[in-house]
Amino acid sequence: MQPPLDQPLPDPGARRSLRARLSAGPVARTIARGDVKLYRLVRRRSPHSHVAPVIMGFSGTGSHAALWLALGASGMVLDPSNRGRWARGTTTVGLAYLLNASLKSILRRRRPAFEDLPALIKTPTQLSFPSAHATSSFAAARAYRGLMPGRALYATATCMALSRVYLGVHYPSDIAAGALLGTALGSAAR
Repeated sequence: MQPPLDQPLPDPGARRSLRARLSAGPVARTIARGDVKLYRLVRRRSPHSHVAPVIMGFSGTGSHAALWLALGASGMVLDPSNRGRWARGTTTVGLAYLLNASLKSILRRRRPAFEDLPALIKTPTQLSFPSAHATSSFAAARAYRGLMPGRALYATATCMALSRVYLGVHYPSDIAAGALLGTALGSAAR
């Protein structure tokens, strides 16, 4: 049996954040309920014991956009004929990460916090909207496309973003917003 959506959460900030989303009108309420339902579905149906360490490790490479910044720096060194494009892409990824951090501090949506589905990792802040992993990953996929195979970039970006719901630190709308923001910012570098 699934607990009610407004079940007390262990983090008072997360509880207030979800209550605010549920009371913010019909559209926000529909999104919030869909977020919680999809979050619970992913978290409850995901095998954790044997794949969690792999997903934790992979997701860790996306912290502070590290994977994507390292990829851009490597591209500048290994592909001198496209050094300018790699530099623009790398700068865009860094700026996307910084813009995301600024937006999080303004919007202040709290991370999911459900007693029956605790997060599998610790995070540096309790702010979740939009997802920095999704923003930097999709900014990189868009900015580096053409320099590397686009399908591989977008597949990696998608897995990076989805890993955050699996690990219990983002709602699906956090990663959707981050993906849209990252794609828009990555387009500016092209």
